Amino acid sequence: MPSFKPTINEFLPLRDLVFNTLRQAILTGELKPGERLMEIHLAEKMGVSRTPIREAIRKLELEGLVTMVPRRGAEVAQITEKSMTDVLEVRRTLDALCAELACQRITPEASQTLGNACQDFEQSVHTGDSRKIAQADVAFHDIIVQATGNGRLVQLINDLSEQMYRYRFEYIKDSSQHERLVEEHRMIYQSILQKDQEMAAAAARTHIDNQKKAIIHQIRLEQGGDSV
Repeated sequence: MPSFKPTINEFLPLRDLVFNTLRQAILTGELKPGERLMEIHLAEKMGVSRTPIREAIRKLELEGLVTMVPRRGAEVAQITEKSMTDVLEVRRTLDALCAELACQRITPEASQTLGNACQDFEQSVHTGDSRKIAQADVAFHDIIVQATGNGRLVQLINDLSEQMYRYRFEYIKDSSQHERLVEEHRMIYQSILQKDQEMAAAAARTHIDNQKKAIIHQIRLEQGGDSV
């Protein structure tokens, strides 16, 4: 069981701090798929009572990040091909749409910011720090999403962001994929800069397709099955 405590934030109730801490630990793999979430141990580790732990686990179950197993209790939800495919199928379509709309609507200032984010991502890859790489990846894609100027689309992407982060983090942990990620980001950026909607959408779809293949490969290896 990892040793972590909720980050103090005077504006949030304790139950929310506990929930955010546990959710982040799951999304980044600090709490691993299949790991049991025992209330008493988590309460001791986090320096809180069992009540906010119980409430957090209930909320995490509703988000699909925790499952209740008979005679075992709460466990971190497994990353399965089905759950991953469900999320990436939706995200693939939305990302392609975001890329197309960004080609039409991105401002010169946002284009510069996107270019800087592309460079920041490449620099983060050189650190080998998975958390920094994931954060830089999110920042790059968020600029594209915001550039669409479509509030409903932004909300749809945000609704998927937490689940997407979990799969993205699994992908990023595989250092053999890092150079490919850098090249894919460059392709997306250049396509948007050139306002080539068809190329930008295709690059966005390829970006998701490669993530899907790599994550399925990892899932099957962990399960002792054949890789793709």
